[in-house]
Amino acid sequence: MKWEKLVSNKRFGQEYKHTERHDDRSEFKRDYDRLIFSAPFRRLQNKTQVFPLPGSVFVHNRLTHSLEVASVGMSLGNDVAHDIILRRPELAGTLIEELGTIVSTACLAHDMGNPPFGHSGEKALQTFFTEGKGGALKDWLRKSFWEDVTHFEGNANAFRLLTHRFCGRREGGFVMTYTMLASIVKYPFSSHYAGSHGKFGFFKTEEEHFQRIADDLGMIRLSAEGEPLRYARHPLVYLVEAADDICYQIMDIEDAHKLKLLTFQEVSDLLLSFFDETVQNNIKNRIKDEQLTDENEQVVYMRACVIGKLENVCVEAFLQHEDEILSGTFEGSLMEHAAERQREAYRRCTQMAYSRIYHSKPVLDIELGGYRIINTLMELLVDAAVHPDRFYSKQLLCRVSSQYDINADDLETRIMAVIDFISGMTDVFALDFFQKVNGSSLPIV
Repeated sequence: MKWEKLVSNKRFGQEYKHTERHDDRSEFKRDYDRLIFSAPFRRLQNKTQVFPLPGSVFVHNRLTHSLEVASVGMSLGNDVAHDIILRRPELAGTLIEELGTIVSTACLAHDMGNPPFGHSGEKALQTFFTEGKGGALKDWLRKSFWEDVTHFEGNANAFRLLTHRFCGRREGGFVMTYTMLASIVKYPFSSHYAGSHGKFGFFKTEEEHFQRIADDLGMIRLSAEGEPLRYARHPLVYLVEAADDICYQIMDIEDAHKLKLLTFQEVSDLLLSFFDETVQNNIKNRIKDEQLTDENEQVVYMRACVIGKLENVCVEAFLQHEDEILSGTFEGSLMEHAAERQREAYRRCTQMAYSRIYHSKPVLDIELGGYRIINTLMELLVDAAVHPDRFYSKQLLCRVSSQYDINADDLETRIMAVIDFISGMTDVFALDFFQKVNGSSLPIV
């Protein structure tokens, strides 16, 4: 793969349309602004990240997480672009200089396809078909569609959200640039390859869209003609992934301290372990000099130091392995190739998160409740989509947003419309809709 081809400002859905510009923004800045002002991005403010949405203590939701990931992504992209241009001065003045904006925008979009209630919502959509009433539909559906829905994936759904032409919308969906779209596809292959890990990058309905983008950007195709589609990652995916890895793991540790799931000493030991003894002492002295007596503020400062360090080591890993990344032979994440001290400290944070955070009572409570809500909505709405002529089905389907093709002649299209509708809900809307259709919450008359 070559940088000159990998970075393109061609727009999906408007490849041959040259509209008049009314300002001096770059095409990639237009992508960024378009996402920031979009309704699906705003809805992230009411979608669970890990912990239940704010009560007395404010913790991260999908929106704040995405903004933080975008901030780190901007730094990663800018630093990588700077060093690549130092290595190859002929790239100065080209679109390579906008890697920071591209990566930052992809970071904004990376969670837009996630359903309500975090990973439990994702699991509820999958298991409706593999363990629930949806299993009876298997013989009615094509194999490729069945593989898509039984492995429902937020990453693939984000690509659909940005590129699919929903009812009443324009060709090309959000009409984003090719490079930005390629940068969010963490798993550039079809659900045929999902296997036990359950990950894939695009639904069958958007396969042609991804292939068009990948081929135009010169991405390496790994599958033979006639085989299910599979490509090597676009290089910028590694930077988006690194920004996400840095933020969600470290910020979850900070949130856990605020919620008193971890003690100050536990958090301090975890964060300081990213540094050698000299730097640890410098951090402690800075905290003392700044008179930071509040433990929450001390955690904030140590967390900021860790994020800065991880950003640096991920840039180093990318540049060290640039040739492998461009040839499609690089394996693993940038974090897995970071310097040993930071890699081991990150591993300890991951272990702590799984043992003390992700299985804590507040997290399990929201996952259990969320699973039940999504599973119930799937049962009701899919049944209505399968039997649309029934009285209750007609009533229920009237509640589905007009942008989703719920009245299509094709059953698979109707089922996908249900999945689009449910996955786009916020936690609060899903709960409210669940209560209304179950008759436990009625408007006052």
